[in-house]
Amino acid sequence: MSMDKILELIPHRPPMLLIDEILQFGERSVVCQKTFRADEYFFQGHYPGFALVPGIILLESCCQAGAVLIAQTQPNSAGSKVPVLTRVDNAKFKRMIRPGDCVTLEAEIVEVISQAIYLKGKVKLDGKTSVTFDFACSMAPRTI
Repeated sequence: MSMDKILELIPHRPPMLLIDEILQFGERSVVCQKTFRADEYFFQGHYPGFALVPGIILLESCCQAGAVLIAQTQPNSAGSKVPVLTRVDNAKFKRMIRPGDCVTLEAEIVEVISQAIYLKGKVKLDGKTSVTFDFACSMAPRTI
């Protein structure tokens, strides 16, 4: 799906928009894609001479895939509310992501309890798992 669809579904904008494309939707899952370009702002200092995508950026990009999923599947999640990350657990970093790497970002809804949405995230490079983690979001009122 196009960038226009991403911009319609989530409030993130450059330079913090970390999804390039939505590849597929399932009933409780989404797969998105992100190519980390050499000119990304965070490569300037992480690390000169050995550019590496920071772990927190990998988590954020996958959480944005989760936000896309929430906007598409959960009632009352669009418009006047925005997804807010409330929890990250069990993060495991298995492979480095470097400039030019194209990753897939997988998010799956595990459970919805009242206002809390629990998800699993996975970042893959060349079909191999790079990052896994659990996370939760809640919907916060959008204020101007």
